Amino acid sequence: MPTEILMPALSPTMEEGTLAKWLVKEGDTVSSGDLIAEIETDKATMEFEAVDEGVVGKILIAEGSEGVKVNTPIAVLLEDGESADDIQSSGGGAAAPAKADAPAAKAEAPAAAPKEEAKAAPAAPQGADGSRIFASPLARRIAADKGLDLSAIKGSGPKGRIVKADVMDAKAPAAQAPAAAASAPAAAPAAAAAPAGPSADMVARMYEGRAFEEVKLDGMRKTIAARLTEAKQTIPHFYLRRDIQLDALLKFRAQLNKQLEGRGVKLSVNDFIIKAVALALQAVPDANAVWAGDRVLKMKASDVAVAVAIEGGLFTPVLQDSDTKSLSALSAEMKDLASRARDRKLAPHEYQGGSFAISNLGMFGIDNFDAIVNPPHAGILAVGSGVKKPVVGSDGELKVATVMSVTMSVDHRVIDGALGADLLKAIVDNLENPMVMLA
Repeated sequence: MPTEILMPALSPTMEEGTLAKWLVKEGDTVSSGDLIAEIETDKATMEFEAVDEGVVGKILIAEGSEGVKVNTPIAVLLEDGESADDIQSSGGGAAAPAKADAPAAKAEAPAAAPKEEAKAAPAAPQGADGSRIFASPLARRIAADKGLDLSAIKGSGPKGRIVKADVMDAKAPAAQAPAAAASAPAAAPAAAAAPAGPSADMVARMYEGRAFEEVKLDGMRKTIAARLTEAKQTIPHFYLRRDIQLDALLKFRAQLNKQLEGRGVKLSVNDFIIKAVALALQAVPDANAVWAGDRVLKMKASDVAVAVAIEGGLFTPVLQDSDTKSLSALSAEMKDLASRARDRKLAPHEYQGGSFAISNLGMFGIDNFDAIVNPPHAGILAVGSGVKKPVVGSDGELKVATVMSVTMSVDHRVIDGALGADLLKAIVDNLENPMVMLA
């Protein structure tokens, strides 16, 4: 029987993607390992390889199609001796290729009702003995609408396949009629559920008559919206704040950069922050952990994620084993990851994982802010800009110092208050005494 090629999950968190481009066409012969398509996830565009060999019998999803769910059939592969007729008789690949999304309609216009043929066909039915019942997708849709039991219908198509004519002439038994469902108890209304916010139509009506531009959401923005909404609603956040005096670090950084000038290395304050967090996670090992649903995983190495802003969203590339790397090595790796993140060229293993994250908006003039924990991380350090402020020295005298405000957002399921305070203190100590990070 023909083999269905399914939409792959190119990362552990991928649920849907865009079939950006087909690299093969119907009738092409492919072997295992051949590149057949480019799939766009929420983070990157990746090449998809064939697993089996055969001839591309039918392409089911057109290139440019968005929101294709993982494990959806996207093409059909034929083996030796099979023909396109086998696709129809096997029940696979009968649907026409999906079309790429059309330009969004004007917000004030109500969405047109989809045609019956455009509805998704129900899953392939099974008989009482568990065997598969072969029926065309259109026949399955009509049967579902009419409340028909396909196992009771004799198919007139090739190899006994049930086709449209078979179900159009059939009548639903009284017991199967949709009205029978009325006797079932009604589901309890979800009164306790939180409102999802105004609908798209409601918002459009709200701004009817006003000029606006409708911006279509891409996969990255949809994923960011969904994941961070879930994170804020399900993770019990709490926040710890500290001011950090940077004068010693800035002086030490200037000295190091002068010595490293011949090697073309220029350390940033962010490089020191990454190193400070990595060493703090080693000093407070109970905080170097992630939430895993019904357990906590304590990590051995310090894998630190750093938020990088890109057009339309952000990446959080992970610097693995940050505690063991030199400042210059961390600096070079961070520059490389940030550059490839902006080009959306990172592989999934480069932006997934880690136990703790850093988000630095100080370079944008932000004094302080609260970041959202990125699951399964246990925390994230929000870093503000360094500004000159009057401070009272240890000798009681007033002086001017460069002060940076940080806020650590913490998942209370993993880190309690005292443990979080110990971790933040270790980070502050490292940054206010930067030479200890080279010991």
